[in-house]
Amino acid sequence: MFSSTIRRSRARAVGPRGGHRRRALIISVAVIVVEIVAMRLRGYRMGGNVVVRCQKGHLFTTIWVPGASLKSVRLGWWRFQHCPVGHHWSIVAPVKESELTEEEKRSASENKDIRIP
Repeated sequence: MFSSTIRRSRARAVGPRGGHRRRALIISVAVIVVEIVAMRLRGYRMGGNVVVRCQKGHLFTTIWVPGASLKSVRLGWWRFQHCPVGHHWSIVAPVKESELTEEEKRSASENKDIRIP
């Protein structure tokens, strides 16, 4: 009788909350890993300063850290954030620097958003 009471109290302590937290952590890590792998497979730079293009075609440099975004709303592969070139809010996506002209690279490096991820 006493041992079954201990088992029930342990089950309540660990219970569904501990399982939900662990599951949420595993899902969060998996999402970040998928983003990292997808960016690498597509040939994009990881973390740090990344050239992005807004929906209006403006190029600028932003800090892109997988799994972290304080200045933007993450929408899977894209992010919704402020474009410092056109001074508007837009969906932005990373751009392969190898596909940019020297002029586009220079323009992107001259236009940077706020320096937080």
